[in-house]
Amino acid sequence: MSAINVFEQNPSGNARAESPLHHADLRSLVGKGRQNAGVTLREHKFLGHLTLRGDGHDEAFASAVQKALGLELPGALQLVSSGDTSLQWVGPDEWLLIVPGGQEVEVEQKLRDAAAGLHIQVVNVSGGQSLLELRGPNVRQVLMKSTSYDVHPNNFPVGKAVGTVFAKSQLVIRRTGEETWELVIRRSFSDYWWLWLQDASAEYGLAIEA
Repeated sequence: MSAINVFEQNPSGNARAESPLHHADLRSLVGKGRQNAGVTLREHKFLGHLTLRGDGHDEAFASAVQKALGLELPGALQLVSSGDTSLQWVGPDEWLLIVPGGQEVEVEQKLRDAAAGLHIQVVNVSGGQSLLELRGPNVRQVLMKSTSYDVHPNNFPVGKAVGTVFAKSQLVIRRTGEETWELVIRRSFSDYWWLWLQDASAEYGLAIEA
């Protein structure tokens, strides 16, 4: 069996890392939004994004994932989390794993060690996507403007996650709290979604959180 090398993809200390929304300079907007805004946006920068593939019906694979991550393998359209680590079902044999920045290599190695001898694929996609958190009493109204997917609480409870069309493009919507939602966005569309969210949130007030 050939060896598998796990590469460190983070830039060196001399390199300047830029988030997908660095052009928007969100830091300059912190504290300048409407008081008691209906929507608060926070960009979770530089997290580790990994795609995990394997046989979800294989008890050995599910056990290996739980051993490595401390999380049970979620079923269809489900999201599980512990602290800053989350695991989301994407398809019958694929999951999205998000971990604190800088832990990607360590987590990948833990998964490979725990699943030794099993069919498993782990790919670091951190550079291609990012995570936006939307919080507040009017977030669902903003989502209703942006997607045809039914985000009513009866259809979209806390802990659900779906890939869907949002503002004429594809992203992932995750509900992590009663008034808290997350958008997993592609880097190449980040400026477009930032402009869309500003417009869709205007009537409710948009605040930016560092």
